[in-house]
Amino acid sequence: MTVENILNQNSIPYTNVSLGEVELERKLSAEETKAVDADLQKVGFELIDKRVNKIIEDIKQAVLEYLNLGMDSQNLKLSSFITKNIPYDYSYLSDLFSSIEGKTIEQYFILQRIEKVKELLVYDQLSLTEISYQTGFSSVHHLSSQFKKVTGLTPSHFKKIGIERRKALDQL
Repeated sequence: MTVENILNQNSIPYTNVSLGEVELERKLSAEETKAVDADLQKVGFELIDKRVNKIIEDIKQAVLEYLNLGMDSQNLKLSSFITKNIPYDYSYLSDLFSSIEGKTIEQYFILQRIEKVKELLVYDQLSLTEISYQTGFSSVHHLSSQFKKVTGLTPSHFKKIGIERRKALDQL
């Protein structure tokens, strides 16, 4: 009833209010969201959407930090690294991330890792061995199989295509 009263006071059209959820008839403007959030906080409630989005962003940030550790992260599991940085149970974080993003944290990590590999391949300054080390793969073979699984190409083929598509600065 409290949430319904707040919605009615703010002239927010809704179809259903149940424990922890509200079905709105339309997307709220920034001003409406701010007003509802302020009214909810007055009675000790909060918009979960804000908290959830913050947690998802924190997870993504932790994944990127973990990726930047490269081989230095090998002694620490991704799940441990995340829970060290975000004070929630990993299963909760994992379920939340999957429900919002449509992929697991591990799948997101692999995609980020492959993007980092692509970037390093295009820069063409490191060998595949150095790239695999820098991105935390146990071997060039492991890197190659993951890369092919995600992109459909081998790293060397991707590198060749990337170099062919790039133009020298003096040719622009």
